Amino acid sequence: MSGLPALFYKEMLRFWKVAVQTVVAPVVTALLYLLIFSHVLEAHVEVYPGVSYTSFLVPGLVMMSMLQNAFSNSSSSLIQSKMQGNIVFVLLPPLSYLEFFLAYLGAAVIRGLVVGLGVWVVTLWFAPWQMPHWGWLLAYALLACAIMGAIGIVAGIWAEKYDQLAAFQNFLILPLTFLSGVFYSIHSLPPFWQGISHANPVFYLIDGFRYAFVGQSDTDPWLGLLVASACFVAISALTLALLKSGYKLRH
Repeated sequence: MSGLPALFYKEMLRFWKVAVQTVVAPVVTALLYLLIFSHVLEAHVEVYPGVSYTSFLVPGLVMMSMLQNAFSNSSSSLIQSKMQGNIVFVLLPPLSYLEFFLAYLGAAVIRGLVVGLGVWVVTLWFAPWQMPHWGWLLAYALLACAIMGAIGIVAGIWAEKYDQLAAFQNFLILPLTFLSGVFYSIHSLPPFWQGISHANPVFYLIDGFRYAFVGQSDTDPWLGLLVASACFVAISALTLALLKSGYKLRH
């Protein structure tokens, strides 16, 4: 596994060298969401008893930022390497497909966690400090970033140009994150749309992560953990199969 730390280090440098773009910008975007929605709805909406709307919103924004940035890190790295032709320098060395997977996945998880931490820190001014379930927070944060990092690898492998990757993100990732209870509780939806929400795996990630913050959720956090774990195993298996076959990378 000697190639793993080198590739992981390269991927870490790739996003850290442009931290203003990859870390600061997503934090500012999440802060703008918080300022707008909390100002408009704080006095009018109470989703859970005793929980202000801002306190409800913060975990959703943190998780949404982690999901989007974990996906962006692995997918953008692969598509840029393919478009610029330097993917060959990763494929030529005797790296196993498992090393390839772990390096890209690890860097995506780190970026997601760094952005999530940044969003949480800047929101402390707006929502009171509360964190009743640290274990749930760590479990859901790691699983969420790992799932989106793996999906990002799949998207980066599949896409042959930037337009295809943008379509993948705009028509799959963004709807899954925005329609998963970031800004609302699914109990406020009609029964049909509640059923649709329960079919969205991202909903369980956000709901379980919110439980870690406020101690209340729309579903059992153990169910969410089971769904998230199953998704990670399935997506990882798909990603490893694509890497092993060399699909759109070696031929």
